[in-house]
Amino acid sequence: MVTKRSMALSVCFFIALHCAVMDPVSAGEDNGRLRAREVLEKIDDLWRSSSSKARLQMEVKTEHYTRTMIMDSWSKGRDMSLVRIVLPLKEKGTVSLKNGNTMYTYLPKTDRVIRLTSGMMMGSWMGSHFTNDDLVKESRLSDDYEPEITFEGIRDGEDIIEFALLPHHDAPVVWGKIVITVRADDYLPVDSLYYDEDMILARTLTFSDVKEMGGRLIPVVLHMVPADKPDEYTELIYLQVDFDIGLPDSLFSIMQLRGM
Repeated sequence: MVTKRSMALSVCFFIALHCAVMDPVSAGEDNGRLRAREVLEKIDDLWRSSSSKARLQMEVKTEHYTRTMIMDSWSKGRDMSLVRIVLPLKEKGTVSLKNGNTMYTYLPKTDRVIRLTSGMMMGSWMGSHFTNDDLVKESRLSDDYEPEITFEGIRDGEDIIEFALLPHHDAPVVWGKIVITVRADDYLPVDSLYYDEDMILARTLTFSDVKEMGGRLIPVVLHMVPADKPDEYTELIYLQVDFDIGLPDSLFSIMQLRGM
């Protein structure tokens, strides 16, 4: 005979069994997302910290020319960035400024300040294969994308974690997907593959030559190759970087651009 008490015990047993089966899976998924988000936060702030100052070399190779630029960059928090070209002389003093949600370019030859629209953020920065957004980091991976770990283990003799980033439906980004590979032991990036809205590979960014700079380990060489022009590239090399230094907010203002 089935009593109310036995039915209640059966229901409780079923619920307990269901939770025992489902909780580890959902907990594992949550832990995976949290870990992936932790990696994104680290990558977002790897070259920035609370503030930073760096000198960089950029080499651009296309079908028609090869050119090298030296530039200085400053950042403060997540909303202020400044990049100023030092060499070559014909472009010296050209400045890209991000303050809040707005980006400006100052052209010393014409003494003009141009405000960039959101549609211009994905345009080429100074003829390179990096975009305006890449240089001033207008968007943040951890804010605009939902990460999912897709592989963990040994690949090509290195212990790595690979995860895919899909944009939030309302994120102001152009990439349909980004696949990032990081080293498992310290979460330093190995490469990033960028796919367009049709899920076709558009460009590949590789990170190499890990060194200690400014008191932390960072890859100092960033090598960008467009998928449709595999013989072209832009290489960005960090020559020097300092973190957590005192920078006034006034440095990141339009009024300062002409005097730099």
